[in-house]
Amino acid sequence: MASNQQRDCSVVLRWSPDPRCVAYARLELRKALADWGLSVLEDSAVLILSELLSNAGLHARVTPEQTIETRYFRSSGALRIEVHDGSPDRPQPRTPDADAPDGRGLLLVDALADEWGVAERVGPGKVVWASLSVPLVRLSGRDRS
Repeated sequence: MASNQQRDCSVVLRWSPDPRCVAYARLELRKALADWGLSVLEDSAVLILSELLSNAGLHARVTPEQTIETRYFRSSGALRIEVHDGSPDRPQPRTPDADAPDGRGLLLVDALADEWGVAERVGPGKVVWASLSVPLVRLSGRDRS
């Protein structure tokens, strides 16, 4: 981990492509979610982050001078997770072979996130992002009184 910047509604961190960084990134996301009162999103958010950051570490082909950056943003009842890397190659969901040990990450992200995508960024590379919102709890007629 090279840098940590936390503001009221965002956390920006930089990582090497070392797979061990994924665990540290998950820890930082858990801390931010607890601080923001969004722990209800923790399971899905941590899994999404793990997949996006692992993909960047495996496929981004960053140089030793480059880092992978994660950004977590809080808004009213919602969370946006971004993973920035220097590779122009865009991830593509695929249908994995039933016996394959990998290839399901983006399918998992698609199932857990409200929405996700890939976008251009300032400088070389791309940003892969996902957003989650706190599920609405509907009260029954009995609970409203």
